[in-house]
Amino acid sequence: MSNIPVKDVTPKAPNQSQSMYQKREKIYVREVEGFFQKIRTYSLWALMLAYFGTAWLSWEGKQLVLFDLPARQFHVFGLTFWPQDFPLLAALLIIAAYGLFTVTNLAGRLWCGYTCPQSAWSFIFMWIEERAEGTRNQRIKLDKEKMSLTKFRKKAIKHIAWLVIAFWTGVTFVGYFTPIYDLIPDMLAFDVNGWGVFWIAFFTAATYINAGWMREQVCIYMCPYARFQSVMYDRDTLAVSYDPNRGEPRMHRSKKKLAEMEARNEKPGDCVDCSLCVQVCPTGIDIRDGMQYQCIGCALCIDACDSVMDKLEMPRGLIRYTTENELEGQKTHFFRPRLVGYAVMLSLMIGGFTYSMISRTPFELDIERSRGSLYQLTPNDTVKNSYYLKLMNMSQTPHTYELSMEGLNGATMNVPTTYQLDVNDLEEIALTLELDPAEHPLKSSKTIIEFVVVNKTTGEEVAREESRFIAPRQ
Repeated sequence: MSNIPVKDVTPKAPNQSQSMYQKREKIYVREVEGFFQKIRTYSLWALMLAYFGTAWLSWEGKQLVLFDLPARQFHVFGLTFWPQDFPLLAALLIIAAYGLFTVTNLAGRLWCGYTCPQSAWSFIFMWIEERAEGTRNQRIKLDKEKMSLTKFRKKAIKHIAWLVIAFWTGVTFVGYFTPIYDLIPDMLAFDVNGWGVFWIAFFTAATYINAGWMREQVCIYMCPYARFQSVMYDRDTLAVSYDPNRGEPRMHRSKKKLAEMEARNEKPGDCVDCSLCVQVCPTGIDIRDGMQYQCIGCALCIDACDSVMDKLEMPRGLIRYTTENELEGQKTHFFRPRLVGYAVMLSLMIGGFTYSMISRTPFELDIERSRGSLYQLTPNDTVKNSYYLKLMNMSQTPHTYELSMEGLNGATMNVPTTYQLDVNDLEEIALTLELDPAEHPLKSSKTIIEFVVVNKTTGEEVAREESRFIAPRQ
């Protein structure tokens, strides 16, 4: 028998391990001009001026916005907030959330496309990349080339510009927590404390990596909003959409293909399959595939498509802000229960927050009963109760305050009644109330009393807090 090699036909076990992550393909975004790009440019300038400029503004000799963590004071537009004002911050965050819900239900991801910091800084970095390395095709060609002096120079210019923007972003952020007019001289003198150096370095690295390298990866994989925003959509939500009824069948407009379709009595769609809508998308999706969670609603594909329609002398709007109902030939309902509910709740919360801010008194009175004893009996048969009071002037001007007590006739206080408090000053008082039950009988062993503070400068009552005066049972 000849030695003929026998092929092993034993079935091999299938490879059970598969990668859970898709390999990233670099997206080369094409620059485009148009109506929505102009809106983004204006909003981007406004955001950058607000972020980088506000830290340098002053109000009555103080930084306009400063979060002074060591002093536990938060100065915002001439108002000083303390940790006791945390409910106002919580209310503001809830209002912001409901505002996001309302806008999303009305017009999709406008926040992501026009005002999100990740999108804003990414667009800035992409603009720098365009200026340093050239157009989309030039960047693709440059990345395929071997390293050369020209390539190194272009890459170096881009990354240096990125690092400068990222560094100044970090410095500005720290400038909202450390007075920026002190921070810059300290940096020039290499006298910044360790925490300042850490946070500047941290935000420099985070901005450089997120906006320069990760970009769409942050939006697709790290941002939670991309995952749950779909629950706020309905069939009447305005979103960036491709109109397949008008665009299909898509095809390149060659004379041969047009003639073939005309022979079959078929009409081509308006989409010429130029792929510009894909080339300008910062997340690299094809809007013609339908609604996708990766879409950030930037509307760059609308500008690109409209420019093509203009050249072909066709109507704009093949890609546009529209609703599912409109695409299916149905009526769009702008006043619908969910949107009205969001709007009503948002209006009520804004009204409540506005009233709280207007009626907010820049004074805080905290009362604690002395621990360890309910009351004290003196040799003179009087009853004493001890309290610990904190008077806090949270305004930006000194004031004189008068302290009094109501609800307990005949009681005496062992402390002065007038206090001069400077700006953001705190006065701690160990106070004792003494009462002779023989002269002023008590109806109960627990009497409700109120400590009242009046601003002597204005005559306005600024605080009234309730407590208890405890005595032996009669």
